[in-house]
Amino acid sequence: MENGSEVNEFIFLGLTDAPELQIPLFIIVTLIYIITLVGNLGMIALIFWNSHLHTPMYFFLSNLSLVDFGYSSAVTPKVMAGLLTGDKVISYNGCATQLFFFATFTTVESFFLASMAYDRHVAVCKPLYYTMTMTSGVCTRLAVGSYVWGFLTSSVSVGDTFTLSFCGSNIVHHFFCDIPPLLALSCSDIYINEWVLFILGGFNISFALMVIFTSYVFVLIAILKIRSAEGRQKAFSTCASHLTAVSIFYGTIIFMYLQPSSSHSMDIDKMASVFYTMIIPMLNPLVYSLRNKEVKNAFKKSISSSFLCITSLLLHVTPPCISL
Repeated sequence: MENGSEVNEFIFLGLTDAPELQIPLFIIVTLIYIITLVGNLGMIALIFWNSHLHTPMYFFLSNLSLVDFGYSSAVTPKVMAGLLTGDKVISYNGCATQLFFFATFTTVESFFLASMAYDRHVAVCKPLYYTMTMTSGVCTRLAVGSYVWGFLTSSVSVGDTFTLSFCGSNIVHHFFCDIPPLLALSCSDIYINEWVLFILGGFNISFALMVIFTSYVFVLIAILKIRSAEGRQKAFSTCASHLTAVSIFYGTIIFMYLQPSSSHSMDIDKMASVFYTMIIPMLNPLVYSLRNKEVKNAFKKSISSSFLCITSLLLHVTPPCISL
């Protein structure tokens, strides 16, 4: 990437500059990251090994867990290092790389949430045609399309940002490389860059939200047509965990980007970004574990199988492992 700037590294202000808060924050961020890793990688493993979860819904959920793991890992380890050692410097190329992966995975997540909403629409509104509509080929194309579009839009955004000149301050008023604080540091004309960011971001968010909203309008209509309360409850329960994840993800985006410019403050943006980059990837596997009976049953079965295998090995007998 060609760059005509004199800046070859950036310095983060970080979450806080108070010395007494560095270690407590490091402990909290580390615990969040560990829970994120265990939750998301555990969800992927659980879906992979349990044949009952080899359905389109859980195919998308495993990819969602992979994406959550990806964009959390793009940001959190650097934050942890800065809190522990005080080293808040990142190289020019390192900043571009961090921004690229963060932008890619967040874009992919929004389209996976839209794909999952469409999947729930077909499952509730057209249950007899579900297996014919949500085939493995369709699911694969939706997944590949989400990843490809994420990489393309991220490449455009990052390339557009890092062709700017950074010839003044290199202090980033944030705890990771994001486009708005980087644009604020540039000594180039950023008018076109702001429009590119607005168009790409606006399209990604509005298209995904349109698919989600439309899908759930049809789902709600279908549920209201169900006569029995038990049937309505069963239909709604299939969508509850996904609706919770969508509310958390897009609620944070709306809070961050739909505020009036006069009400923006760096501290509020930082707090919202903490939720967006660290808390949401941790919450998603918890939401799908606690609000989904199939996941809970599969988890219990996996624990039972593991316990029997370990017990059998300790007793030096052939492990009667239960097939998942």
